[in-house]
Amino acid sequence: QVQLVESGGGLVQAGGSLRLSCAASGRTFDIYYMGWFRQAPGKEREFVASIRWSGLRLYYADSVKGRFTISRDNAKNAVYLQLNSLKPEDTAVYYCAARGATKVSALSDDYDYWGQGTQVTVSS
Repeated sequence: QVQLVESGGGLVQAGGSLRLSCAASGRTFDIYYMGWFRQAPGKEREFVASIRWSGLRLYYADSVKGRFTISRDNAKNAVYLQLNSLKPEDTAVYYCAARGATKVSALSDDYDYWGQGTQVTVSS
């Protein structure tokens, strides 16, 4: 089992920044990819970004490219999501997820472990 705990959400004005953190514990050696997803009220959960746990392969949704940056710190078993130039449409609950398979995926069903989520609210 892998446990994931997110932190760092909050309320920010449009154009502002936030940094989300995800701490992983348990069988972290089972993780190949870490991802961030988000879900706005009344909408489906959508892919935001992913990173290979032991490498530098990064993937982003088109809607966040150039504004969000995913990174990881293996020594701390942590993954981060830097959110810059935030827009009201970025408002959502952001979830950290872990995938045990070796191929990257942007599908939420392909991720095995999930955190509880952290709320990001961007005011206009």
